[in-house]
Amino acid sequence: MKPITFTCEDTLSLTPDEIVGLIMDPSNWCKFRGYGPIPGIKSAEFEVKTPAVVGSRVRVTETNGSTHVEEFVEWQPGRRLQQVFSDFSPPLSRLATGMEETWEFSRTGDSTRVLRSFKLHPKSALSRPILWLISLLLKRAIARNLREMR
Repeated sequence: MKPITFTCEDTLSLTPDEIVGLIMDPSNWCKFRGYGPIPGIKSAEFEVKTPAVVGSRVRVTETNGSTHVEEFVEWQPGRRLQQVFSDFSPPLSRLATGMEETWEFSRTGDSTRVLRSFKLHPKSALSRPILWLISLLLKRAIARNLREMR
């Protein structure tokens, strides 16, 4: 089934390495506040942390008590970072089989252009419209989160 996709873009005064440093520090994940009914992040802890980033896994607990795991599956220093979301607890486990997030960085002068792209994989044709609505709110949450990283 075709995934639901969206992208958020912003320009940050941080370098790509500084941005990835923030991402790799789970204490920063609690700054994600969600949007409307989309929960924020209550806690994030490494289940596995590798020196090479790829293979690192973070267990995330949202403010509504739901959980998921994010695994770093690609890291091209200074250019790209990709995570795969899995092991969703309800209610998201009823709607999606997985999610992917890709961070792409391009440095211009003293700033970095950041693209955060998402693919949400619906569990069924029936769950697709609900997941599409969730993606609209998630996009607003991601855009705000990017702005707050400036």
